[in-house]
Amino acid sequence: MTLACPTGRALLARSHVALPVALDFVVVGLNHQTAPVEVRERAAVRAGEEAAVLAQLSRFAREVMLLATCNRTEVYLAGLRGDPRAVFGDAWGADLQEHLYVHRGEAAAAHLYRVAAGLGSLVIGETQIQGQVKRAWQLSRELGLSGTVLNKVAQGALAAGKRVRTETALADRVVSVSSVAVELAHSALGGLTGRTALILGAGETAELTLTHLRAAGVDDVIVVNRTAERARALAERVGGRACAAELLHEALPLADVVMASSAAPHYVLNPQGVAAALEGRAGRPMFLIDISVPRILDPGIGGVPGAFLYNLDDLTAIVSRNLASRRAALPHAEAIVREGVSDLTRWNLTREAQRALRAGRELAAASD
Repeated sequence: MTLACPTGRALLARSHVALPVALDFVVVGLNHQTAPVEVRERAAVRAGEEAAVLAQLSRFAREVMLLATCNRTEVYLAGLRGDPRAVFGDAWGADLQEHLYVHRGEAAAAHLYRVAAGLGSLVIGETQIQGQVKRAWQLSRELGLSGTVLNKVAQGALAAGKRVRTETALADRVVSVSSVAVELAHSALGGLTGRTALILGAGETAELTLTHLRAAGVDDVIVVNRTAERARALAERVGGRACAAELLHEALPLADVVMASSAAPHYVLNPQGVAAALEGRAGRPMFLIDISVPRILDPGIGGVPGAFLYNLDDLTAIVSRNLASRRAALPHAEAIVREGVSDLTRWNLTREAQRALRAGRELAAASD
């Protein structure tokens, strides 16, 4: 790959730079493939906490980006000083070590390219991750933590992700964790037409979930959020009704489906509250799915008769079925990622060789 670049080869010959010249880039993190939800939530980053976490991480590297979603917490580093596992452990605790992966150089860049393209997601090809990567990079830039290397890698990853979505069949069907959650609810209840759905949260994922619920036939939508104004705004956009957080338990008996998508610092619903709500449902079951990380529905709810509780890890079977229909597009998508990483490698090779040439000229001038 490196020797395929004539410019880089010529510069290397002149600068006497040893091969290979590794890209100064590292990723350390965990995701749905290496850690169950009860572990992932221990490394979750709540909205508004990103800058503080980045400040802590920046003590170990020149450039830092934090990508924290419901299915992954990853730290991307350039100019790293020390062990990346120790960096992660400093922020979230050493007891997560067995769930971590570390990639360096081209492998780290390829990892981010695949993530941005949706190839590393729980739902292969999902679209939200592109925006999440972009926002993570923008925050690093705003904080002065993204320099030459991280800027180049992040731009390349976003470009590769865009190409995958426009040039392959992975974009034929818009998929996301929200759409899979709604599909699971549809299957569990034998249809959603005429049902009442209650959503906990009013953010981007909550709105996407409600959009899918409406498309699946849900007639009545109740939005509950800690901030009443945000709940009203979302309810107006989707044609639902808002409910104050303190009235949640009064509205709960109406819900056939409860979707939890919020960043609350504690469990919002417990087994006792759900059991009380079911007493007012005349034997009708309640379907609850928690797509929050950390979870905001007490896992004990799953033991309440008539309550059917699912979390992100329970979506695997549906994800597998959805992937089968798009598997033919994966080779093309992976080829786009490899092409993007090859371009990045050539850029790095040329950059390092030019740097060595400048250093050589400066040394020669100083000795004259």
